[in-house]
Amino acid sequence: MKLILLGAPGAGKGTQAEILCKKLSIPTISTGNILRAAIKEGTPTGLKAKSFIDAGALVPDEVIIGIVDERLARDDCQGGYILDGVPRTIAQAEALEKAGIAFDAVVSIEISEEEILRRMSGRRVCEACGSSYNVEAVPPRVEGVCDNCGGKLIQRKDDTPETVRERLKVYHTETEPLVDFYRRRGLLRSVQSADTKDETTWAILKALGMEGK
Repeated sequence: MKLILLGAPGAGKGTQAEILCKKLSIPTISTGNILRAAIKEGTPTGLKAKSFIDAGALVPDEVIIGIVDERLARDDCQGGYILDGVPRTIAQAEALEKAGIAFDAVVSIEISEEEILRRMSGRRVCEACGSSYNVEAVPPRVEGVCDNCGGKLIQRKDDTPETVRERLKVYHTETEPLVDFYRRRGLLRSVQSADTKDETTWAILKALGMEGK
């Protein structure tokens, strides 16, 4: 199963990606994580990305797609994968197609802006491994401590209400058009974000015809 997760900031993509990768036994490919890994490992594409970052410039789409392509070529992706954080734009989606990267389904998690603002104010991220939590919906076992690595949980600056509103504007302009892009290709599965993460997971699996997982 090769999946893309779409949704506005705070829709729960990261949380659902972690749950689905365990249920479906396929890796979650987070753009931010693989970009950092490629730079750390010194891959050719990672070095190219680093040159843009060091110059204070945005990493171009073709470099992002190159890093994704490198990661998807690894053995653990041969049985499927979940992409989280890419594509962000129509241009990236078209570049993925041009690179021959295909998908079985694209899941769009639908949620109101009011709910996003409420959720984001409670979000905490591990500064060491990047694992995401929510003080209400997905709290860590120990307050302020990551379950996975024991790292410190922090509130990111881009999770403040003012920044979230700006991020939503960008999402509506750049990323939301992907919903229609994949709907036209017959790949879209729209799922309403539920009150609990388990209910949302069940809705996603039902949309994929995999309720028994």
